[in-house]
Amino acid sequence: MLWGLGVGYVISGMYFGWNLGLEKGGTLGLAIATFFIIIMYVAFTFSYAELACSIPKAGGAFDYASRALGKDLGFLTGMAQNIEFIFAPPAIAFAIGAYFNLFFPQLPVLGIAIFVYLVFTALNIYGVKAAASFELLITILAVGELLLFAGITLPHFTIPHLQQHAFPQRWAGVFASLPFAIWFFLGIEGVANVAEETLNPQRTILIGFGSAIFTLVILCVLTFAGSVGVAGWEAVVYKADGTSSDSPLPLALSHVVTNNHFFYHLLITVGLLGLIASFHGIILAAGRSSFEFGRVRFAPPWIGRIHARFQTPVNALFINMLIGIIALCTGKTDEIITISVFGALTLYILSMVSLLMLRKSEPGLSRPFRVPLYPAAPVVALGIALISFIAMTIYNFKLAVIYCGLLAGCYIVFKLFYKEKRGPIFS
Repeated sequence: MLWGLGVGYVISGMYFGWNLGLEKGGTLGLAIATFFIIIMYVAFTFSYAELACSIPKAGGAFDYASRALGKDLGFLTGMAQNIEFIFAPPAIAFAIGAYFNLFFPQLPVLGIAIFVYLVFTALNIYGVKAAASFELLITILAVGELLLFAGITLPHFTIPHLQQHAFPQRWAGVFASLPFAIWFFLGIEGVANVAEETLNPQRTILIGFGSAIFTLVILCVLTFAGSVGVAGWEAVVYKADGTSSDSPLPLALSHVVTNNHFFYHLLITVGLLGLIASFHGIILAAGRSSFEFGRVRFAPPWIGRIHARFQTPVNALFINMLIGIIALCTGKTDEIITISVFGALTLYILSMVSLLMLRKSEPGLSRPFRVPLYPAAPVVALGIALISFIAMTIYNFKLAVIYCGLLAGCYIVFKLFYKEKRGPIFS
């Protein structure tokens, strides 16, 4: 189930979103960005597994940073995690609507997206075991569908298609495409947020993280090559009317089979499951992250309450859904993705700093798993994450200001209302 959650959180990134990076950097620009992001995620995943096995708490990075760096940086890490997990589902929901709209053009994309938000929030309210079992099933189907997609498209792969306008923006395009390379893998850290509900977390979290990142790297390479190699990168970015698409895999497949072909319809049908897997999984992780914030009273305590019957964080799930639907109504998928990635990078940076600090400040802390190649692995992950954050700020300055404004506003409220000795006064 942890493998299903780890892959499921991320797998929507294979179905949409990454293709918008081709518009920024071309085939080579996005490929270079993805190469370094893969290195970052492999180093980060095993470093993060050490933290998750040592401190198996629902708050994930928030709990690690609070212990290593203190309450203030712990709060900022937790807020970054909340922003990542709350802003990723709206982008995915919009893609679900776009895929569904291919079958039923008479149904509005936004209406479909809001409907699935309601349905899958309800499923997470019902119970984590049911949610995780469902996640495992649809993740297996979604992985199988990506392998089928690769099997259909790769025989039509040609090198000249990769070379068409491969590096249009030169190195500037590499940096501009970083958010979309990160979207390939964003969310895998959510495995740590179900640590408290995991049997034998010291063993199973490591296996879940390791098998998930290996699976995702393979799928990333196959999907990238299969999509771009059939007709060039423009074919999986632009629709017939010239607008950018949220459904690149059907676009690629349309150059191999006809639109009424069995495999084309199968891809769209099962492709929806890949999007739903991530959508549903990140809602689960977001609920646990926000719940932990409320439980330690860094947010209003009612967010940290558990439902008496279902034993799930109903209030946290509900407030996350409301924020997500508001973001969804903006209709700006690329900007929502970018804000989510800013949150993820902040989390990665502070998590790696936390790991390095805990090794020094708490050498006796029980560490059932120790990251190989320490300190090189966390330092590499930290360095690439820092460079990515700076590059994203340069190329997305307005969104960086919005993101930092969200963090700053929440931090000011935290400092005004949280009193460490007496507890919060806004309950």
